Amino acid sequence: MSSISATLAAIERVILGKGPQVRLCLACLLARGHLLLEDVPGVGKTTLAQTLARVLGLEWSRLQFTSDMLPADVVGVSMFDRATNKFHFRRGPVFTQLLLADEINRASPKAQSALLEAMEERQVSIDGVTHALPEPFFVVATQNPHEQIGTYGLPESQLDRFLMRVSLGYPDPVAERQVLLQGERRELLHDTPRVLSPTEVSSLQRQARSVHVSATLLDYLQALVARTRAQLPLGLSPRAAQGLLRAAQACALIAGDAAVQPEHVQTVFPAIAGHRLVALEGEAAERGSEIADALIRAVPVPI
Repeated sequence: MSSISATLAAIERVILGKGPQVRLCLACLLARGHLLLEDVPGVGKTTLAQTLARVLGLEWSRLQFTSDMLPADVVGVSMFDRATNKFHFRRGPVFTQLLLADEINRASPKAQSALLEAMEERQVSIDGVTHALPEPFFVVATQNPHEQIGTYGLPESQLDRFLMRVSLGYPDPVAERQVLLQGERRELLHDTPRVLSPTEVSSLQRQARSVHVSATLLDYLQALVARTRAQLPLGLSPRAAQGLLRAAQACALIAGDAAVQPEHVQTVFPAIAGHRLVALEGEAAERGSEIADALIRAVPVPI
């Protein structure tokens, strides 16, 4: 069994009946992106993040976002030491390999913005000093639906930092029966093996980036991106297009394929495009993932 297959098997022993979503989450990590898990409470978002950290052997920390949170609660703060008469930087929870930003949309935009530099540059700047973050660095944020009380919508600049948005949804009857019989899934984490190490995760990220991409495949990917810009008020940015390519390469690596195929692009496209697309007037109620599916159907697949 390959390391990727063993990783997926270990995760799916805890997260039941969510194979496609688990593969998307792993592809997001291997593409060096960040993940937004959006769903109603109680479907396993936090457990999934903890399982990823455990199986991948990553150091992790959990940060519960609240309405009174300050940026310093995320990145850290400079403290004055009277003994040395100097300021010393006390690192915040962002200095870890996997940061679980729980219920990120319950914090104010000011607190949310503290993650922008960390997610894009993999560093934080405090008092003119730049501090590098560990490698690999992966943010897994959970978000409750916007219609729930006490939530703040993420601004477009923050949403664009997340390579993928994934929804777990309710379990099917078979998986739910197993959950009911086996009990709390989080209790299984103590017996869940560490399959990879941070060094191996970084190696897989490099392998994903080297998966072959043909000129024909690039034409197809660019056609999808161009269609979003032609049909929607706000189409995909160049950064999103780059993320789409990296995620398709990671998807191919997970599938064991030597080159990216159109189906790899189609697999990751809704998770990458859904939270970035703005619907046309009169289609405001249509979900972004449904718009992405319609775009996939509209763009011819190369033969």
